[in-house]
Amino acid sequence: MGAMLSEELKEKHEIKTLPVRLGDTVKVLRGDHRGKDGKVSVVDLKSMTITVDGVSVAKSDGTEVPRPIQPSNVMITKLELKDKKRLGD
Repeated sequence: MGAMLSEELKEKHEIKTLPVRLGDTVKVLRGDHRGKDGKVSVVDLKSMTITVDGVSVAKSDGTEVPRPIQPSNVMITKLELKDKKRLGD
């Protein structure tokens, strides 16, 4: 469930990828929602997908539903660092 880090985060933490967690801010790199930014609201380990706020599709009845995205199609732009173990600090 890893995703690549932005250039600034790569330089700061000296690592290329990290697992996606709730609260991380990501940028979508592939698909119809390319270029959109948002916070990760759901991490589904069973289907290996994430849900990002602001990325949704319209159903035929007009209601909006969240669009699941594979973590390999996003770039982490801001980390959620509430967990002290995340980067070994």
